[in-house]
Amino acid sequence: METKKVEIYSTETCHFCHMAKDWLTSKNVPFVDYNVGSDVEKRKEMMEITGQLGVPVIKVGNEVMIGFNQDQLAKILEIAE
Repeated sequence: METKKVEIYSTETCHFCHMAKDWLTSKNVPFVDYNVGSDVEKRKEMMEITGQLGVPVIKVGNEVMIGFNQDQLAKILEIAE
């Protein structure tokens, strides 16, 4: 099975960002975390991808999810809940 690269655009104060990262960690899914609160380049990149500033933005391969939807993310990652 091909492992898809998981990237999350988040801020330190975002409750759903923490939930998403905790969930990914609990499922042993490696991810790259970009703090768009302090990283201006990643904030611009996130806005180019989504057209908005809402976080978290979770990118799995070529798929982009705005917000944290555990069921949808499990399906994209092909993980049993």
